[in-house]
Amino acid sequence: MKHGITYDTGFRSGGSSTHEPFDPDVVRREMRIIREDLHCDAVRITGGHVDRLEVAAVHAAAVGLEVWISPFTNDLTTGELLDLLADVAERAERLRRSGAEVVVVTGSELALFTIGFLPGDTLADRLELITTRPPELGPAVAAVPALLNDFLGKAAAVVRERFGGRITYASLGFERVDWEPFDLIATDAGYRSKEVEAVYEAEMRAFGASDKPAVITEFGCTTHRGAADLGARGAFMVEWDGAGPVALKGEFVHDEQEQATYLSEVLDVLEASGVDTAFVCTFVSYNLPYSTDPARNFDVASYGVVRVLEDGFGETYPDLRWEPKAAFAVLAERYA
Repeated sequence: MKHGITYDTGFRSGGSSTHEPFDPDVVRREMRIIREDLHCDAVRITGGHVDRLEVAAVHAAAVGLEVWISPFTNDLTTGELLDLLADVAERAERLRRSGAEVVVVTGSELALFTIGFLPGDTLADRLELITTRPPELGPAVAAVPALLNDFLGKAAAVVRERFGGRITYASLGFERVDWEPFDLIATDAGYRSKEVEAVYEAEMRAFGASDKPAVITEFGCTTHRGAADLGARGAFMVEWDGAGPVALKGEFVHDEQEQATYLSEVLDVLEASGVDTAFVCTFVSYNLPYSTDPARNFDVASYGVVRVLEDGFGETYPDLRWEPKAAFAVLAERYA
């Protein structure tokens, strides 16, 4: 199994971004660390800024990583997203022709983050539907597969016209994707939580036995006690203003070892399941810094394997504003 990690170049929300400032020199340094110190084979580069995706992809390719260019957009129309994917595909093809191994991901969790699949013109509207209006949710979800698969057929055609490498889509389970247009089957729903723990191994074995290579595009754990039970819901304790945290919804105990243990246990399952590639979520969450003040310690909500510092630089890498967590050491030893 290829070992990968996601790298966020900036998810856009409310006029702000999750990766600020975006410094290409820092990105170059971090890609080298991902390859040489964390010993990853692949990196999934996410975000809504096409220029940033290309910058990170070029630096990743330069150190020998397999590059998965994966737009993760928010509140675009389907037309706007097709235009963006055409742009991404052209840039990805230039990189591929330079000798890099490149995969294009034709979007991420589109039913939730793109206008036109679930009711609601904004992400907040769609989340409100999911969390507070269950009578309307069933019919809305039932309509998603036909709408989404129609779009994904168009998206795959747009990308293939411009890009000669492999393509896939980062799916959610309820989207029921038709994988015929794609080279790989991929899901962001790779998280083990308390609710699915009893069936997680069987589900991953079934996923790994797919007709096409199967990829877990996301799995991970946040950095607080009890996060292992929550899986993908591990960061729901934050009040947000756009892409920035405002406050924590309660008191949480910072726990790096819980994150590290979770990743090791899930990797045991995935490596035995026949999955082709798996991406830990995530390398760094610049919008969720660590603080010694528990009320401001947003790292408890971070899936990052490094701890972003409020002020100053780290000790392990004195030129960078973060410090590796316990999970970083576990992954580095395992991947080596």
